[in-house]
Amino acid sequence: MAPFNVNAARAQRLEAVGRAWSFELDGDAFELPTELTRAVAHRLRALDDNDVDGLLELLLGEAQFARFARHETTMQDIAAILDAYGKETGLGLGED
Repeated sequence: MAPFNVNAARAQRLEAVGRAWSFELDGDAFELPTELTRAVAHRLRALDDNDVDGLLELLLGEAQFARFARHETTMQDIAAILDAYGKETGLGLGED
């Protein structure tokens, strides 16, 4: 039996979902990664559960987060973004 090929599995996931998941807010487009590195996962784990800005800055990156922060968003807006992101990528961020 051939060993499991991680690179082939990754290629299939990226083909199905793409490298970035995007959303639009007030005509401004943003992208979130569809896969997280171990380093990012460690940084996510280190965040306080209520650190919404920390989560968004980590996922969006500094430049995108600065643009995102200029928009007036509610916690419900952010929850909707994270819910859709989790459903479409399987990452499940923002879930209890």
